Parts: sequence; C-alpha cells; structure tokens
Amino acid sequence: MKPPLHRTHDARGIRSLRAVPDHLPPAPAADPRAFLREAAARVLAAAVSEHSDTGSREDIERILEWLAGAAADAMAGTLPERGGPAANALGTHLLGQLRGEVVRAWAEAPPQAGEMLDLLEAMEHVRLATVPDWSNEFNAWLSGQDGLNLLVGVAHDLRSPLTSVLFLAETLGRGRSGEVNDQQRRQLRLIYSAALALESLASDVIELARGGERLTEKDPEPFSVAELFDSIHDMVLPIAEEKGVELRYVLPPNDRRIGRPLALSRVLLNLTTNALKFTDAGFVELTGVAKGFHHVEFSVRDTGHGITPEGIANLFRPFRRTQARGRRGGYHFSGTGLGLAMCRKLLEAMGAELKYETRPDWGTRFYFKVELPIDRHI
Repeated sequence: MKPPLHRTHDARGIRSLRAVPDHLPPAPAADPRAFLREAAARVLAAAVSEHSDTGSREDIERILEWLAGAAADAMAGTLPERGGPAANALGTHLLGQLRGEVVRAWAEAPPQAGEMLDLLEAMEHVRLATVPDWSNEFNAWLSGQDGLNLLVGVAHDLRSPLTSVLFLAETLGRGRSGEVNDQQRRQLRLIYSAALALESLASDVIELARGGERLTEKDPEPFSVAELFDSIHDMVLPIAEEKGVELRYVLPPNDRRIGRPLALSRVLLNLTTNALKFTDAGFVELTGVAKGFHHVEFSVRDTGHGITPEGIANLFRPFRRTQARGRRGGYHFSGTGLGLAMCRKLLEAMGAELKYETRPDWGTRFYFKVELPIDRHI
C-alpha cells in the first residue's frame, strides 16, 4: 500500500505531491501553513481511497492544490478570483474536508489564536470565491421568455404570507385574541404597517406586469363609495396612529355608484398609503366630490413637504432611483416607483388621468375624475 501523500511547501503554500511516512509528527504550531499542507495530504488520501466515486484522482488532486494555494495566497493578502477548478460540488466538498482536517490538526498542536483566525479567514475567502455566481443566470431568467412569469410568481409567493401577517396583526391589535398593552399595540401597528407596504409592493409588481386593462373588472357594478372609503380607512389607520397623523375623508353625495370598485380601491389605497408614509405631521385627507351626475373626482391630499422638481421629473417612472430619505423638501416614494406607475395604468384603463398639485410646505394632492353614474336601482 502506498504511503500517504502530501505537498511540499513554497510561497503558494502547497505545490507538489510526494510520499511521506504514515506517522508524520504534528507541524510546528507557529506555522499554520504546515497545518494546511498536512490537512490537504490527509484529505487527498481519504478521498482517493474511500470516496473514489466523488471524482477522479486527477480532479481531486487538482482541486486540492488550487484550494490550498488559494488559501495560502489569501493569507499573504492576495484574494482568490471567483471561479477556478473548485467552483463546483466536488470543490465545495473538498474545501469542507480541508477545513475539518485543519481544525482536527489544531486540536493536537494548537497554534496561536491569531494564526487560527488568519487561516480561517483565508479559507472563508476561498469559499466565497468558489460559490457559484448566479447573477448571469438570474439575469438570463428574467430577460428570457418566462422572465415576467417568474417575477410575477415571486410576487405571488410574497403576497400570500404577507396577507396573513396583516390579518393576524390587525386581529391581535384589536384585542380579539386577548388584551394587549400599549407597547404591544404599538409594535403590532409597526408590524402591520411594514407588512402592508410589502404586500402593496408585491401587488404593484403583479398588477403592473399584467397591465391595467386586465386588472379592472370586466363590467361596471354597483358599489358603495362609503364602504370603499371605510375599507381603506381601516387598512391604513394603524399607520396614521403610529405617526400621529390625522386621517379624514369626505364622501360625495349619492353614495351608491356604478363602476369598478376593485381597481378604484387599489388606486386610492396606494395613494393614501404613500401620503401617510411621507407625511410627518398634519393630516391626510381622502375626498370624493360629485362632478355632474355621472362623474366623481377623487383626491388624496397630504400636508407633507411637497414634491421637488427632481421628483416631478421621474414621478411616474417605474424602477427609478430616489433621493436619500429624510432630506427636507423631498417627497419620497418607494425606491421602485411602482405604485404611481400602477395607479396611472389602472386609471387609464378606466378612462381617467392621474394629476397632481404640489407646493413647498403645503403638501401634495393627487386627484382624478372617473365616470361613476348614480345607481338608480335602489
């Protein structure tokens, strides 16, 4: 039987293979590279004799040589480049074995703590260099024929559990599952607000990807504007309470109308949530005003800082960059900008146009006029 193999050591750590005695004494504790050399030799011997199905001897030897050399280079300050012969399942397995052998050898002749940390850090750099880079493949998925379906599928997977979080947070916050104290109630409002923002973003992705025409109801139907406003009020109230912003709304006369309540609710909820999110004091007001017998003008007004000229230039552009949060004078939307783009698309599908007015330290008002005939069948 052949004696175990190890590599002679040079500036790169482990370079070439040669036979050594079976019972090699532990390497000096002051030389962590020696620990790496002996660990690699044991990994090679074990892999060839016990795990021949994991790869050929040549492949194992080549990968171990690269791993040990890359770790030695990293200790000297030269980080390994991504990829290399170890960027595969066998390389991941051998690196884990190599690390295990290093730790086992340290148990017999422990080096200085600093030397341990240096080598462990070097091996971590090697691990990161061998992790597959999925960015190109992910980009190919998104730009491929099924890229849009993939994105919508991810948004669906996010929206379902977030809807459950919203329901549970609201149930707990209202004391329906037992008494909660003021601090717990505030924490539940924060949970609710965060979940609502994420759920809205997931819905925006789905709705913008599918197009406004497919999202509106096929045929107009009777509905109550008051019930629609009440629903929005209940959903955003935790955000208003947490921020100390007054939430109010004004109903139009002739509450019963004929239209597309689902799409209308989505637009008004998005505008109201945005207004609350970026208003620090004052109020947010949701208003419906009759315009003749067949139209209603809806508006969402806030008392924030108003929209900057830079913000206006990109107001309805999805996937835009926004200025830093917290800067006075900036009306900050979500980083993606999907919400307003989705609102505009939905309103266009209903034959309406989203408009706005804004002034510094007065706030911002988004408004639109939509056809909503009075329901005469009541």
